[in-house]
Amino acid sequence: MAPPPGATVLDGIAIASGLGVGLIVGITGVGGGSLMTPLLLSVFRLNPAVAIGTDLWFASLTKMSGSVAHARHGHVNWPIARRLLTGSVPASLFTVALMHLSGVSKGWASALTFSLGIALLLTAVVVAFKQSWQTLGLKLERWIPEARKPALTVACGVILGALVSLSSIGAGAIGATLILLLYPRLKARDIVGTDIAHAVPLTLVAGIGHASLGNVDWSLLLSLLIGSLPGIWLGAQLTRRLPEGVVRSLLCASLLTAGWKVIH
Repeated sequence: MAPPPGATVLDGIAIASGLGVGLIVGITGVGGGSLMTPLLLSVFRLNPAVAIGTDLWFASLTKMSGSVAHARHGHVNWPIARRLLTGSVPASLFTVALMHLSGVSKGWASALTFSLGIALLLTAVVVAFKQSWQTLGLKLERWIPEARKPALTVACGVILGALVSLSSIGAGAIGATLILLLYPRLKARDIVGTDIAHAVPLTLVAGIGHASLGNVDWSLLLSLLIGSLPGIWLGAQLTRRLPEGVVRSLLCASLLTAGWKVIH
């Protein structure tokens, strides 16, 4: 990989990228990892493993303050979060352990790239049909008795743990959608809070695993965070002024394009 044209230029591009992604996250509540990883691949020319590892740390650190805020306001359903973590953390550790045992070979690079593309396309579908998931969840209630929900929640955690470890994507929009499908009567703010409370430890565990494999660009991560943290705050302030439908449409188009390019 050719060296960057210069540290100052690279830092400026990274800070601007972090600011842009932060704005979108602040406005829509989703899109952090699903936009950052394609940027790391296309703009910064990182290999898939390093892009995924760097994004996992980006996601865990940017969502940490949000998790604390939601917890303070009582917007976290801790039993659901614990069930998700019961499945997701072991699945993440198992996935990373497999990578350690086999080494990040060309086969793993292909698997990571394919998983990333699938996760991007799934996130685009989730964002596009946001308003429909609750209706579907209410219809599924007749088929999913309360007694089965704990086990299904753990199973969803397993899926999220593997997907996030392989692609760095899924803990946000996909995680929130799975919660909504299983618990459609949960308040929207509690779904968001529970999703973030689950995403932070999951992405941190997966991030530590990737760091142990050397799959994190720490200097680039710092520059991204410098831009993203004020970007999220600014995006939150702009939420009331910008039409969310337009922003979500652009986000879906970006995710579909990125996912298609990654797979092909």
